[in-house]
Amino acid sequence: QVQLVESGGGLVQAGGSLSLSCTTSGRITSIDAMGWYRQAPGKQRESVAILSSGGSINYGDSVKGRFTIATDNTKNTMYLRMNSLKHEDTAVYYCVGDWGHGHAYWGQGTQVTVSS
Repeated sequence: QVQLVESGGGLVQAGGSLSLSCTTSGRITSIDAMGWYRQAPGKQRESVAILSSGGSINYGDSVKGRFTIATDNTKNTMYLRMNSLKHEDTAVYYCVGDWGHGHAYWGQGTQVTVSS
């Protein structure tokens, strides 16, 4: 069983920046893929940024050029740096990891609120 714990959410003004962290009990170097999803009230969960084991990164169209995903393998931690935040970025952000166990593991989520 792998655990993922997000942190770093909060309230920020539009145009500001925020960084999220996701610390895992599993080794990041062993992942098939990991990344960030978000879910806004009344909307479906959407992919924000996904990092594959081969190093490729896929960003959602709405965050390209503003968000950056990164990892620190020594800390088994994944980060999401969010710049130029917009009100529509308001959502609960979840980190997710796939270690090839047949299903993905999800964190509990962290709230990001962007005031307009």
